[in-house]
Amino acid sequence: MGGRCPTMVEQTSNETADNGPQGQGSETTRKRMHSEVEFPYSDLRAAVDLAQTIHGNAGSSCEDRELAGWLNQSVDGGTYRSRRSSARLFGLISISQGRLTLTDLGHDVTDASKAPAARAKAFLRPELYTKMYELHGGKILPPAAAIERQMGEVGVSPKQKERARQVFYKSATYAGFIDSSTGRFVKPANVGAHARSSEIGPGKKDSNGKGSGGDDGGNGENDPIIRGLLARLPKAGSVWPEAERQLWLQILEGSFKLIYKEGPCTDTPDAD
Repeated sequence: MGGRCPTMVEQTSNETADNGPQGQGSETTRKRMHSEVEFPYSDLRAAVDLAQTIHGNAGSSCEDRELAGWLNQSVDGGTYRSRRSSARLFGLISISQGRLTLTDLGHDVTDASKAPAARAKAFLRPELYTKMYELHGGKILPPAAAIERQMGEVGVSPKQKERARQVFYKSATYAGFIDSSTGRFVKPANVGAHARSSEIGPGKKDSNGKGSGGDDGGNGENDPIIRGLLARLPKAGSVWPEAERQLWLQILEGSFKLIYKEGPCTDTPDAD
C-alpha cells in the first residue's frame, strides 16, 4: 500500500513493454512512459489539508476508507490516491497495510506555531523538488518551457512534465519559496518567527494589522509572484534591453498560467 502511486508513474502493460522482437525496444518504452524521479501529483496544500483532516478527525492515525469518507472521495479513485501518495512524498504520513499515520512533520504542519517551518521542510522532501532547488535556489525561476525541459532531464517522463511543473509551482508558492519582493526561488526567511500570509485567514489580520482576503479577497493585493515581478520593473525612463524585457514577459506569462485557472482539471489519470 505504501508503494508508488499509479498516478505518479503511468502504468504500461507487459505487452507494450515487450512489443519488439525478443523484447527489443522495451527499455526505451519504459523510459518514455515511466518517470525515473519521484514527485507528488497533488500539491503541498492538498497534502497539508489531508494531514489536517487526519488530525482533526482521528488525532494521529486512521484507515484509508475512513479518510476517504472524511474527504468525500472514493477510496479507489485517482484523486484520493494521488493526494494520499503526495502526502507520503512530502513526509507528512506513513502508510502501512491500509492505515495512514501522521509523522512528526505531519503533526507539525497542523500546529500553527510550527506550520510555516514544517511546510518549508516538507516542500524539499520530494526528490524532484530537491533537484530543482539545487538547480535554481536563490534565482528567479526560468519560463515554464525551460522548467519542463529540466524536469525531463532529471527523470520526469514527457507525458508528466506539464503536470509536474504545475504542482511544483503551486507547492513552492504555498511553502513560501517564491520571495514576494524579488520573485526568487529561495527558502523562506524567519519562518518560525511569525505567521506568513498563507496562514492568515480571510478577514483576519496579521501582527501588523494587515488584512488578508484569501485568494485576494477583494483587497487588491496581487499574488507574491506578481508582486516580485513588479518589483523588478526598471524605473520609467531608464534603459531596459529588449532581451531582458522579453525574459520578464515570459516569466510573467508563466506566472499567469500558475496563478489563474483556465477551467476544470481533466488530466487526473483515474477520476473518482
